[in-house]
Amino acid sequence: MHNQRTLKKEIQCTGVGVHSGRPVTINLIPAPADQGVVFVRTDLSGRPRIKANPDNVASSFLATTLARNGAQVATAEHLLAALAGSGVDNLTVEVNGPELPIMDGSAAPFLLMINAVGTRKLEACREVIKINRPVKVSSQDRTLEVEPSEKAQISCAIEFDHPLLKRQELSLELNEPVFGAEISRARTFGFLEDADRLRAAGLARGVSLDNAIVIDRFKIMNQGGLRFEDEFVRHKMLDLIGDLALLGRPILGHFKAYKTGHALNHAFLREMAASPDCWELVHLAPPAPQARAEAYSLNLRGMPEPSLA
Repeated sequence: MHNQRTLKKEIQCTGVGVHSGRPVTINLIPAPADQGVVFVRTDLSGRPRIKANPDNVASSFLATTLARNGAQVATAEHLLAALAGSGVDNLTVEVNGPELPIMDGSAAPFLLMINAVGTRKLEACREVIKINRPVKVSSQDRTLEVEPSEKAQISCAIEFDHPLLKRQELSLELNEPVFGAEISRARTFGFLEDADRLRAAGLARGVSLDNAIVIDRFKIMNQGGLRFEDEFVRHKMLDLIGDLALLGRPILGHFKAYKTGHALNHAFLREMAASPDCWELVHLAPPAPQARAEAYSLNLRGMPEPSLA
């Protein structure tokens, strides 16, 4: 993970927009080092480009919407989470509509696409954001903060006034295997009582039991139930990872999130920009061969002999 990465080759998928209910197709196209993730609206004149960065966040309502020069791309967070979770730094995303496909409501379909074609190493070294002092934002009783740490980690807690949700909390170290197994499959969720109000406002027209967990007052309406007992807090982690990916670099720190959402996540991005004394950019350089050999030797010392039984 010392070098920047992109996809090995282009791949395409089609799905439905969660709010418009209309079909939408995206092409994931390999990109050069230091480009970052750039969305291209192929259905608009001039094919406007929208870079995934905090300056282009246009709305935090229900999802992350990016916009530039009158063009927008909504519901970007699940794809961005999949890219961050699989170590893809540079990508061009062609999309023929104003929102990305919701797929099954999680990041897993995007991760499957990435794994299907694989990633390739670029010559440029990767940079990480190393947290040196805490950064914190809050709104009423909601908080999001990051503290210095030798590894990337998220501790997340949610609370809802609902008998099926109540309080859920989870703490995980962030790496590719953990993202794939523990976070990527967690789906977005919503309450049945909100559906009519959202549709009357022209939203959630593409929502179904195939792409969201729908909760009524006393039960989960999806026939298959939950993928994890605590799927709700895992999806909040997924959304946070996708929003943090707008910074364009992995973050070395311990995130502590309580009842956070897109609005607070985006406020945190602004606070990071306003607090350059709290972090630094660090280039990841591959260790020398001798250093690697010593590390393996140290890791093996004191370990029990393998059992042959």
